Amino acid sequence: MPSTAFGRAFGFARLGATLAAGAAGDRVRAALGADGPSASGAALSPANADRLATALCRMRGAALKLGQMLSIQDASLVPPPLAAALARVRAGADVMPPEQLEEAMAGELGSEWRSRFASFDDAPIAAASIGQVHAAVAPCGTPIAVKVQYPGVADSIVADVDNLLRVAALTGALPRGLYVEAAAAVAKKELALECDYVREGECAARWGGLLAGDKTGLAAAVRAPRPFPGLTTRRVLATEFLPGAPIDAVAADAPGAAPQEVRNALGATLLRLTLRELFAWRFMQTDPNWGNFLFDPTTGVLACVDFGACREFEPSFVDPYLSMVRACAARDEDTVLRMSRELGFLTGDESAAMNAAHVGAALAVGAPFAAPGPYDFGAAASLTAGVAAQGRVMLDGRLTPPPEQSYSLHRRLSGAFLACIKLGAVVPARALLEESIDMWEAENGRKLP
Repeated sequence: MPSTAFGRAFGFARLGATLAAGAAGDRVRAALGADGPSASGAALSPANADRLATALCRMRGAALKLGQMLSIQDASLVPPPLAAALARVRAGADVMPPEQLEEAMAGELGSEWRSRFASFDDAPIAAASIGQVHAAVAPCGTPIAVKVQYPGVADSIVADVDNLLRVAALTGALPRGLYVEAAAAVAKKELALECDYVREGECAARWGGLLAGDKTGLAAAVRAPRPFPGLTTRRVLATEFLPGAPIDAVAADAPGAAPQEVRNALGATLLRLTLRELFAWRFMQTDPNWGNFLFDPTTGVLACVDFGACREFEPSFVDPYLSMVRACAARDEDTVLRMSRELGFLTGDESAAMNAAHVGAALAVGAPFAAPGPYDFGAAASLTAGVAAQGRVMLDGRLTPPPEQSYSLHRRLSGAFLACIKLGAVVPARALLEESIDMWEAENGRKLP
C-alpha cells in the first residue's frame, strides 16, 4: 500500500489513468464490433471493474471503506461487472508485510510489545479497510482479537475521499444530481472517528451495556465483545474474541446455507437489533458490512464485532423519524410528506413530481413494515426496484441534501434489509415496528405523535 501522501496520490492518479485507458480500449473494441460493453458502459466493463477492485484492496483506508460500502448494495442497483469485482473488496484488504506489522505494534505498545500478550499470531485472521485483525491471548488467558491500524490511514482520509471522488467522476460512476460534497463531508468525519481505537473500545463497552439492559430478549441472541483497555491505544484495539462467520456465509445462496428457520430467526434478530439501536438506545453501530456481524451456528448467537462506526442520534431526529416510519407502514402519504419536510429531507418547494417520487420511494422501503404478517425478504425483488424506479426523478428534483444523521442511519437500515434479502429470511417486520412504537410510548408516557 502506498504509505506516503505522495504515494497515495500517485496511486489514485495511476488508477484514474488506467480506468480511462481501459474505457478507451473498450470503446474502440466495441466500435470494431469486438465482444465487449457498449460505449455507454465502458467505464464499468468487467476489466475496469476488476482494476478498480484491485486498486482499492491495495490502497486500503478510506478508499477501500467506501468500496466496501458499495459492495453490499443490492445487485439491481450496481452494474453486474462492478458487483462481481467488489465481492472481493468486501472480503478485505491486502495484509501488512511482517516488518510493517512489527513497526506498527512497536510504535503503539513499545518495543517489547509481545511480552504484553500470552501469545500473538502474526498471520491475520481478517484484513479490513482500516486495520487487520490478529488472534491473540491476553495475559489472563482470554482469547482476544487484536486490530492493528494500517500506517498512514488516519492521515490520508481527507485526500483519499477527495481523490476517490475524482476517480468516480472519471468513470461515470456518480450520477449527476447527487449532493456529493455533503456525502463526502460526512464520510470524512465518520472515517476520522473510526481511526480512533480508544473511542471504538469505549463505544463497544457502551453498546454492550445497552444490550445487557435490553428488555426484548436481544441479550440472549446477540453478543458484544468485552474490550481490553490495557492493550488498546489509538491505533491498536484489543477485544474479546467471539466465534462465528460473516452472515452471508449462511445465506440462502451460500454453500453453507443455514436451514430456513435459522435464517428467519437471524433476520428477525438483525432487524429487531437495528430498531432497538435507533429508537430505544439512540446509539447505533452504523456499518452494515456483513463481516461486522458474525453468526455462530452452534449456539445461534449473533456477534457484533466492530464499533468504529457507532454514533448517537438525537431524540429531535429519532422521534419524528419513528413517526414517519409508522406512516410508511400505514401507507399514509400525507404524513410521510409532512414528516419528510419536518426532518429536512424536503424543503417544501419541490415539484409535484419530486414529492410523488420521494413518497413512492419511502413507501417502497416501508413495504416490510406494511405487510400484515411475516414479510418474505427472499421474494422482495420489488423492495429495491421500487426505490430505483423513483431514482431519476429524485436526482433531478431534489433541492437539498439529506439531513446529516440520515447518511449513517440509512446505511445501516438498508444494510439490515439487504442482509435479510441475502438470507432469504421471513421476518415479522410489522410486529417488530409495533414493538418499537409500544416501547417508545411506554418510555415517554404518551402516544407517538
